[in-house]
Amino acid sequence: MDTDRYQSPLTERYASREMQYIFSPDKKFRTWRRLWIALAETEQALGLPITDEQIAEMKEHQDEINYDVAKEREKAVRHDVMSHVYAYGVQCPKAKPIIHLGATSCYVGDNTDIIVMTEALRLVKKKLVNVIAQLTDFALRYKELPTLAFTHFQPAQPTTVGKRATLWAQEFVMDLEDLDYVLSTMKLLGSKGTTGTQASFLELFDGDQEKIDRIDPMIAEKMGFASCVAVSGQTYSRKTDTRVLNVLAGIAASAHKMSNDIRLLQHLKEVEEPFEKTQIGSSAMAYKRNPMRSERIASLSRYVLCDALNPAVTSSCQWFERTLDDSANKRLSVPEAFLAVDGILDLCLNVTDGLKVYPKVIEKHLMAELPFMATENIMMDAVKAGGDRQELHEKIRELSMEAGKTVKEEGKDNNLLELIAADPAFNLSLEELQRSMDPSRYTGRSKEQVERFAETVVRPILEENEELLGVTAEINV
Repeated sequence: MDTDRYQSPLTERYASREMQYIFSPDKKFRTWRRLWIALAETEQALGLPITDEQIAEMKEHQDEINYDVAKEREKAVRHDVMSHVYAYGVQCPKAKPIIHLGATSCYVGDNTDIIVMTEALRLVKKKLVNVIAQLTDFALRYKELPTLAFTHFQPAQPTTVGKRATLWAQEFVMDLEDLDYVLSTMKLLGSKGTTGTQASFLELFDGDQEKIDRIDPMIAEKMGFASCVAVSGQTYSRKTDTRVLNVLAGIAASAHKMSNDIRLLQHLKEVEEPFEKTQIGSSAMAYKRNPMRSERIASLSRYVLCDALNPAVTSSCQWFERTLDDSANKRLSVPEAFLAVDGILDLCLNVTDGLKVYPKVIEKHLMAELPFMATENIMMDAVKAGGDRQELHEKIRELSMEAGKTVKEEGKDNNLLELIAADPAFNLSLEELQRSMDPSRYTGRSKEQVERFAETVVRPILEENEELLGVTAEINV
């Protein structure tokens, strides 16, 4: 490890090896060579004088990239594509005359970007599906466990621990829908030439429009894509990058929201993220169990949310058929967004797999507030016993304020039930009131909603993506 130069935390600490390889130079340059072979095979099939021997030579050396030759050549010519064309030609003297024939640099550069982003989206999808699966398992496990719900982070009508988890899962499902759509629209640039007019192929094929029309579909098929874009300038539209990073930003937003909720619940001691046996929570306060993984999810997510602005601005700033002010930005913004989301999803997998629930603490907090939540039911029971609804509503309001004052100003337990029992207008004993304190009476259809969500929303997703299930995440630090 070089300790005297900057190391990206995304590669050192957060992103998986699999995602790092997708954006590695080796992946890029191997893909360039696959694209040159696809172009040569297409041109040969359409009648250009390219021999089987030349193509065989290219295939023989496609994975033996002579980086030293390319690097040395780039020092002289200051052009990365032409440096690798030269290096490939050194290895393939017979094929040298036809490598990159009729193409411009964006043929390898832009097509590779699309290929790499598509592969990276598939890896993101795999992890996202597994996060949804784990959250749904968690939701089903705790579908009946009552807990305080919060609006404005103030106690509100109870829900269940499982129902709350479906809210997190549902947002990830929305992200998956967006991802699937964008993935289905990914198209190669194809081979369009310097301004997208395919003028070089008019020359190569003596103006044969029918043959030229076949070039892009043949290249797309060889590279595993359904099609190429119909029209372009020199590059594919940078709006593609915007759409891709918007999907990643959506995942980051969902993860951030979930991590915030978990952090707040950990403060309440109701739920806790995984904590290793030898993990240290604080250098000063040895007792602490900080939600550091959820905090890291939030931290990386904010980076992705901000990073998504880069391709939007880049797309809007492209002039006519091509400018190069996108290049340096793309080299940073696109890979780093994927690396960060990869790290985020690994953290989500880790946290949701080991999320610890403390039912006794949950019950304690719930029972402290439940008398307030139960007032509507109490009022209806009192009306059935002969009371006046309007009068009882005002009395409950007054007694609730009094009980709230007792809790907040005197630090005592909630005594609302005792106050109601002592008021003859309600005609209810303390024992009768206490019988109404079963939390499950106040969680509505939480259990049924969890079951329906799992059955109608998640199960079809998991059945459709069964081959993606079973991912486990390794957290570096």
